[in-house]
Amino acid sequence: MSALLQAEGLSKSFGGVEAVRGVSFELDAGRILAMIGPNGAGKSTCFNMLNGQITPDAGRVRLGGIDITGLGPAAVWRLGVGRTFQITATFASMKVRENVQVALLSFRRRAFSFRGFAGAACRGEADRLLALTGLADQADRPCGELAYGDLKRLELAVALANNPRLLLMDEPTAGMAARERAALMRLAAAVAREKNVAVLFTEHDMDVVFEHADAVMVLDRGERIAFGTPQEVRRDPRVRAVYLGEGFLYDARHREEKPA
Repeated sequence: MSALLQAEGLSKSFGGVEAVRGVSFELDAGRILAMIGPNGAGKSTCFNMLNGQITPDAGRVRLGGIDITGLGPAAVWRLGVGRTFQITATFASMKVRENVQVALLSFRRRAFSFRGFAGAACRGEADRLLALTGLADQADRPCGELAYGDLKRLELAVALANNPRLLLMDEPTAGMAARERAALMRLAAAVAREKNVAVLFTEHDMDVVFEHADAVMVLDRGERIAFGTPQEVRRDPRVRAVYLGEGFLYDARHREEKPA
């Protein structure tokens, strides 16, 4: 069976600068892949080519065997690609439930008005997504009153409104406390397993990466330099040289050897 997501030879240049060069990888449904690398490695450019914000200069992107290269973000979204962003994007003046309802109505191509919003539209489905992400008791609160960690969970609920097969998460734990980071990624992992959703995320917190990812891909200067299990990647000499540092292997071993 073919992988859900197939990226083949993706390349992109800006003003003569090669941001991504010949990056290829695959991701199966229900699996979690972390994309890591130093600043300027090409992670954001690669991400944006996958969801249609940027058209690659070369290479192809296939989702479920369908070539989606060059399609815009809206078309890619309707084919089952959800996305969260490093900076949360929610409607602060709306209630929590209404934020999810807007996404559900948009996916169903149903017209709505921000003035006099139809409170009953897709309410049941919105409440199910809020329950899935642990926000059922916050449904009637104005979004602007939420704590930052709850905003991140709301963004995840909104990203699930199109019933995605692939979920792209751009630095999902940025700005969160350590306990909140762990809780959000446990939630994302549970959703991936339960709904058989493929998850690709970028992240600078290596504890998050190596605890929750099934596989890790490392970019440097626009090229893929490593791909494998978390254990394989953190032992890769080139990865340690360009990103993790020599001390990371010792730290990882120390954490592994601690008694439970």
